[in-house]
Amino acid sequence: MAVPKHKTSKQRTHTRGAQWKLSAPALAECPHCHQLVQMHRACPSCGYYDGVEKIKMNQGND
Repeated sequence: MAVPKHKTSKQRTHTRGAQWKLSAPALAECPHCHQLVQMHRACPSCGYYDGVEKIKMNQGND
């Protein structure tokens, strides 16, 4: 079994851990309602994706 020959320093450990970072999600404008929407997702405000209504949204006409 492999065993390290030397102690890993704190600097090296922290440098390795510093590479884990988040990136902001890519947003695009919905062509139907002009809200910002995540790419390749149906619009949560109008329910349209690729020009077709994929999700029936309740407009308060109950």
